Amino acid sequence: MKKGRGRTSRIRRRKLFRSSESRGVNESYKPEFIELKKWLKERKFEDMNLTPARFPGTGRGLMSKISLQGQMIISLPESCLLTTDTVIRSYLGAYIAKWQPPLSPLLALCTFLVAEKHAGDRSVWKPYLEVLPKAYTCPVCLEPEVVDLLPKPLKAKAREQRTRLQAFFTSSRDFFSSLRPLFSEAVESIFSYSAFLWAWCTVNTRAVYMKPRRRRCFSAEPDTYALAPYLDLLNHSPDVQVQAGFNEETRCYEIRTVSSCRKHEEVFICYGPHDNQRLLLEYGFVSIHNPHACVYVSKDILVKYLPSTDKQMKKKISILKDHDFIENLTFGWDGPSWRLLTALKLLCLEAEEFTCWKKVLLGEIISDTNEKTSLDIAQKICCYFIEETNAMLQKVSRMKAEEIALINQLTLVETLWTEELKILQASAGILNNLQTAFT
Repeated sequence: MKKGRGRTSRIRRRKLFRSSESRGVNESYKPEFIELKKWLKERKFEDMNLTPARFPGTGRGLMSKISLQGQMIISLPESCLLTTDTVIRSYLGAYIAKWQPPLSPLLALCTFLVAEKHAGDRSVWKPYLEVLPKAYTCPVCLEPEVVDLLPKPLKAKAREQRTRLQAFFTSSRDFFSSLRPLFSEAVESIFSYSAFLWAWCTVNTRAVYMKPRRRRCFSAEPDTYALAPYLDLLNHSPDVQVQAGFNEETRCYEIRTVSSCRKHEEVFICYGPHDNQRLLLEYGFVSIHNPHACVYVSKDILVKYLPSTDKQMKKKISILKDHDFIENLTFGWDGPSWRLLTALKLLCLEAEEFTCWKKVLLGEIISDTNEKTSLDIAQKICCYFIEETNAMLQKVSRMKAEEIALINQLTLVETLWTEELKILQASAGILNNLQTAFT
């Protein structure tokens, strides 16, 4: 289960960081959840298994009323889902149908969310809108000085994401202007960048995946988004297994648990095997002790400790690029990845060994010297990252003392760096053990 864009189905969510604690405080008595439950009941949904609660680390989520294992967690009727069908049937439908070039499904949903939020008490979707976050913590929402503190690979992606979103907003202004007849206020004030950003983050972090639909009134982009009230309160854990998707027979979006959950504990789903940089970029949170977490090694760091006198270096880099061994080189909880070590082994080939480069890519051992040299370089890179990470943690700590208004954003970045430091320290220990075998 997941948001659209043609990816495998997973659910999207957002929280600053997730700890292992799972006991929560019941929040079903709160007015916003009373209204949401009433609204859902009108649409033929009543939940007997779960209840809204607040948990340490994850914030709002859903708590189990009973012990769960291998059974349906939730079955949300189609009438509760907010999709492009919802938008087309609304007051926006006629405007979307005649607009050229056709709108993307994503823009249609974002426009509807902004308009409905503006409508306030007049919106049929108010009970759902009231429980949505007022703000998000994806990098696109962070202050520039906080984005500057992110690891380099994530920082580049965050800036690219922000640029794309700003261009998306700018290109949508003419369509927003066409909606003037629907509003008494200026559309520029209603469809502001901040309102659009909130709507985009709502879809990007919370939508579930639906089977692609194709309509002439929309562009060719996959129409796979669906917002699922109440269901989207379920938080992420990399340790659980669930089965999820839209059931064409029952016309419900269903989630079944494979993992077990005890009574009064938080019920989790898994958004997929994502590392923490991906989770922060797409969902706005970091997962503590995430088994998929890793630290990325860029090309410039990859060659940082290699001899500058190597006349075959350019050719070696070219081979790595041609065989897709220059990206996704990482350190993980179990040490340097096979891809990283393989790339280093090729880069460490002596002149007389260079003709064996194909064997390196196939995983063959060339010589003890090559094995030892590549491990030594990996250890140097790991130590460099540990020093850099400690320096960044000190910088973030100083900023937290100086920039009180940014404390939440800075704590999020601090959590990411802290998790990466743990990974690097684990990798350093593993490398040390591997190096010992050659002494």
